[in-house]
Amino acid sequence: MFGGISTKRIKMSKIKLKLFFITSLINLFAFGFESNAQKPQKDFLITNYGSKADGKTINTLAIQKAIDAAFKNKGGRVVFPKGNFLSGSIILKSNVTLYFEEGSVLLGSTNPEDYPNMSFEGRPDSPKKDDNSQMALIIAHKAKNIALKGKGIIDGQGLQLALNIDSLHHAGIAVDPKYSLRRNRPNETMRPKLFRFSQCENITIEGLKAGEASCWGLSFELCNNLVLDNLKIVNRSYWNNDGIDITDCKNVKVTNCDINAADDGICLKSYYPGFYNDSVYIANCTIRSSASAIKFGTASFGGFKNVIINDIKVYDTFRSAIAIESVDGALIENIEVSNINAINTGNAIFIRLGQRTGDKPGTIKNVSLKNIKVQVPFGRPDSNYDLRGPEVDFFHNPFPSSIVGLKGHNVENVILENIEINYPGRASKGMAYIPLNRLHQVPEAAQDYPEFSMFGELPAYGLYVRHANGISMKNIKLTLDDADFRPAFIFDDVQNVNMKEINLPEAKHKQIVFKNVISSTLENQLLEQKLEIEGK
Repeated sequence: MFGGISTKRIKMSKIKLKLFFITSLINLFAFGFESNAQKPQKDFLITNYGSKADGKTINTLAIQKAIDAAFKNKGGRVVFPKGNFLSGSIILKSNVTLYFEEGSVLLGSTNPEDYPNMSFEGRPDSPKKDDNSQMALIIAHKAKNIALKGKGIIDGQGLQLALNIDSLHHAGIAVDPKYSLRRNRPNETMRPKLFRFSQCENITIEGLKAGEASCWGLSFELCNNLVLDNLKIVNRSYWNNDGIDITDCKNVKVTNCDINAADDGICLKSYYPGFYNDSVYIANCTIRSSASAIKFGTASFGGFKNVIINDIKVYDTFRSAIAIESVDGALIENIEVSNINAINTGNAIFIRLGQRTGDKPGTIKNVSLKNIKVQVPFGRPDSNYDLRGPEVDFFHNPFPSSIVGLKGHNVENVILENIEINYPGRASKGMAYIPLNRLHQVPEAAQDYPEFSMFGELPAYGLYVRHANGISMKNIKLTLDDADFRPAFIFDDVQNVNMKEINLPEAKHKQIVFKNVISSTLENQLLEQKLEIEGK
């Protein structure tokens, strides 16, 4: 036995992950060859269809004419030459590539009337239909073999667009029934995204600079075979400014992207029960976020499986470097995260199984987190953002990483290996204090919005684990800038804990606290740091 988990089971999990990784590479490689083998496309210059590069003329109809002509030709390349082209919503169609020459700029109109809210048939029912509207600058629905390429810029002009939407609400012209009085902004469904691709196949987006939407940036829903490469995404004009949102998509590759987002950087969402984000590869990206760098959720109705994330740099990020959340019944399994380097980031790892909706909670199992280095500051790491994520609304000490399930519903089989986290310390009992004999006072918060701060004050500075089965930890190093009165690790209602090669700062108190822990394996020197807490 290995920490209560059979060696055979662990070997089988590793074999499955390796087979998935090899299969994913083969699929993505084959897809790349298919794209490269396409014949040269006929060019459709948008200025030949009446577009004007003055940054003032609305070119929506002229650009759409060029796209329609390419589509009627059974494929083609719609070319944006050097200049500033203003437009409302345009619809991309099958076998059409939008090509942006160097110096070309597609500007989103700041007039809300230029963004109709599309209604597409054939979408499965979602418990949260109003959360994912189809308004966007560039829209595609059930299109195949589409692409956006080149060296140009797509600028949504989101701040002015959002302010105009806000003005229409206050003038009583276009009233938002879900207007946020607390935060003084229109609901996200009233604000267009930059891209909205739904139920599309064979999508390639590469080489562009894009962003500054009034809401989400690049949004993909129920798509298959998606490649995003070498993109610079700056999406920090307004609220809900995610960088990339991927909802229930299959065969996804996101590589070599630089993302600066006022909300989540790369966000995997699942709005549709029975559908999954499946076979996703994210690598070689740099992310700055006023929320979380990479996040699974919050919408988590179907699931997330077979996801590989590696070689990610994170900086100046308010929330978690990696957040994995199932709170709407989603199945999350076979997740491999490695080679993450995060500096000035508010939280390292957040894994949460909750139940805010549905008859029963989902599952989180078979998660591997390796080669991760995170530096957590004492103050707010995203202070230079003009529009920052909401503040934590209570006094608190620095938050640890956490892996938390529900009573009777464990997070299962999590591997933590080669991880180094630098914490600021400076925790004060005067600020907040949960004594070890009252660990039950940490709330379950089963129906709450998932966030690293959701439980309030936590009684550990390094890692807090509750309701879990199969936690394997090897070569973990925690450092403190200043002393912290809390222990490094707390395990509460956990089965099968294995701890090996754990490096902790010197402290006068016990560093590893067990409460209701069944079956654990610790190295001899760690036994001296262990404190067993009795009681419910």
